[in-house]
Amino acid sequence: MALVGAIDQGTTSTRFMVFDHSGRVVAVAQRPHAQHFAQPGWVEHDALEILGNTLAVVDEALTGAGLTAADLVAVGIANQRETTVVWDRATGEPVHNAIVWQDTRTAGIIDRLAGDAGPDRFRATTGLPLATYFAGPKIAWMLDEDPGLRERAEAGDLCAGTIDSWLLWNLTGGTGGGRHATDVTNASRTLLMDLETLDWDQALVAEMGIPASMLPEVVPSIGRLGTGTGPLDGVPISGILGDQQAALFGQGCHSAGEAKNTYGTGCFLLMNTGTQKVPSTNGLLTTVACQVEGEPATYALEGSVAMAGATVQWLRDQMGLIADAADVEALARTVDDNGDVYLVPAFSGLFAPHWRSDARGVIVGLTRFANRGHIARAALESTAFQAAEQLDAMRADSRVDLAELRVDGGMVGNDLLMQFQADLLGVDVVRPVVAETTALGAAYAAGLAEGFWEDLGDVRANWQEGRRWEPAMGTEQRDHLTERWRMAVERTMDWV
Repeated sequence: MALVGAIDQGTTSTRFMVFDHSGRVVAVAQRPHAQHFAQPGWVEHDALEILGNTLAVVDEALTGAGLTAADLVAVGIANQRETTVVWDRATGEPVHNAIVWQDTRTAGIIDRLAGDAGPDRFRATTGLPLATYFAGPKIAWMLDEDPGLRERAEAGDLCAGTIDSWLLWNLTGGTGGGRHATDVTNASRTLLMDLETLDWDQALVAEMGIPASMLPEVVPSIGRLGTGTGPLDGVPISGILGDQQAALFGQGCHSAGEAKNTYGTGCFLLMNTGTQKVPSTNGLLTTVACQVEGEPATYALEGSVAMAGATVQWLRDQMGLIADAADVEALARTVDDNGDVYLVPAFSGLFAPHWRSDARGVIVGLTRFANRGHIARAALESTAFQAAEQLDAMRADSRVDLAELRVDGGMVGNDLLMQFQADLLGVDVVRPVVAETTALGAAYAAGLAEGFWEDLGDVRANWQEGRRWEPAMGTEQRDHLTERWRMAVERTMDWV
């Protein structure tokens, strides 16, 4: 049997999915991993737990479906971006917990790097503002905190990378000759890569005090990277895409002007801009969308929101308002509207288009009338309001008006949220039949590299519409709600 596998390593869990030629899911297994919050603003993962879960879900998915590694033509990797691991080259042991993309501990390093030039100091080279979000300063923080680590790094004893590098190195042999590489999409999220050369900018690497020997080789997203070991023994690992670029690819958004929004732990709106790097003047990121081996890279504009599904998790875990994340829609439907209550989930500051690490979360508009339902509704609506901010910025930067927005991720099963999103945007919101497009995008990348799918036309032919939401809200109401949201956002600023 000829099938393709995908490792989807996300912020809260790791999944292995197997797809057939039509893009249908043949097998899946998933395991969550722990979130560690040692201090306010700190978010960490245990890289060894993630690796163990990855190996386990590969085995579980294959065994559960009566498959073996020999049934797989190739495997692709999609990963939570910016989350950073440093490990010992000789032992394979991480020297510190992985520092997660949401973590804000590097604020001091960011301020130092910005200096008098401000947050856009490196934007012309990297496409990114200086922000705690990105991976390079996380490596710098680890080396600054422990002089012994810096010594080991300078001696060439340590490897650093995002989660894709960690998994690739381990899956292709680890201490026995594993390949230390990262693809261009992940490298473009470090604040260390030049968007033009698609390689590390040595001046930036030096500016952050990172020994160049730690960094992985930067390679195309689609092309053979190595051969698997362990439960993937002998299987070509032939594609890597950061999770949001993987979702863009899996949604079939391969042409300039096509866009998708993923509603996961965070919320990420990406628009393909083709081979053109579109600089943002409205708070968005310019990032690499994909690169096929031997071909020019394609680029994207991106709006990044830190808290989407994570806001619902907060209602469940910290506030105890719901027992299960799926309960939030029913609770939100107990009220007719938000009751003029707005929740701005700036728990890790605000990402695009504001880029304010000094912001913190607020709930505003509370009266004695407000109840649990209003807060649940405000939490859901916060995701749609943030996505609308991204789309406004994207329209301004790209001068493209979207005809529709393709959506995916865990929250797109929430009808209330999707209808509100369509109402706020004033465009149709469309969910595909296979909503888990992140894993599908990684599978497509690997399968294309190995000739399982012939070309992008093959991949696009698999996309099917599952559900469509059309706008039903009047302009006056939309404008009123948007203005109240802006007022709420203003109240988050300058807290830290």
